[in-house]
Amino acid sequence: MAGLAGKTLFITGASRGIGLAIALRAARDGANVAIAAKTAEPHPKLPGTIFTAAKEIEAAGGQALPLTVDVRDEAQVAEALATTAKQFGGVDIVVNNASAIALGGSQQIDMKRFDLMHQVNARGSYMTAKLAFPYLVKAENPHVLMLAPPLDMKEKWFAPHTAYSMAKFGMSLAVLGLAGEFRPAGIAVNALWPRTTIATAAINNLLGGEQLMRASRKPEIMADAAYAIFCSPSRENTGKFFIDDVVLAAHGVKDFDAYRVDPSSRLAPDFFVPDDTPVPEGVSLKPLV
Repeated sequence: MAGLAGKTLFITGASRGIGLAIALRAARDGANVAIAAKTAEPHPKLPGTIFTAAKEIEAAGGQALPLTVDVRDEAQVAEALATTAKQFGGVDIVVNNASAIALGGSQQIDMKRFDLMHQVNARGSYMTAKLAFPYLVKAENPHVLMLAPPLDMKEKWFAPHTAYSMAKFGMSLAVLGLAGEFRPAGIAVNALWPRTTIATAAINNLLGGEQLMRASRKPEIMADAAYAIFCSPSRENTGKFFIDDVVLAAHGVKDFDAYRVDPSSRLAPDFFVPDDTPVPEGVSLKPLV
């Protein structure tokens, strides 16, 4: 397939991190990007707003539409999709990137946080894909991409943080089901997940701070993998659970060291990556010394 010039992407949580990286990669082709996120005002601990993201997207060569959207709110999501389609003439790609995370066992996670994770992750992703269907079915090469893990149903992925794992695997279950439901319409529904931790605000503020940031890869690895998926034929590439470097290796990438934040640090594996995931040639989790 050709690139994404003139294509319209609707990306939840695109004001920063992986969502913004995916937006910028598409923008370099001249794509249109709807930034559907909550952050309209600067946050003391989180960089970027929908408006700063819009400026970056336009500087990269794309057209941007900043939209204040809470993915838990059905009316807001429906209105944002309608506004995007009206502004750009349709919707070609939906990226369910918005996510909530709170790690801990059942005795640490209160039900308010449990509900938030399920409302944003599982329900929000399902609802956004559901509401986008009437627009995607009109597109030439429509894709839905969930930032969700492979369905590797092992106790070790659940026991330390059951609530979070349930919410993320809820997104994965939506991929499995919607891929089958949307297949006759030619709409691809896939999942993408990183082999390693990715250097985002969530990693820095919630999980591991500066040390884990150094042991992470840059968001651009996810953006490049997502781009490769979007450029593939939707009718031939659906219902799959991709790992970022496996996707890129299949497209000829051999040098993955450029994606490291700190080449002298051992890369930290992410949650949920199955033990039998193939390791492409050129990939090493060890420090480069």
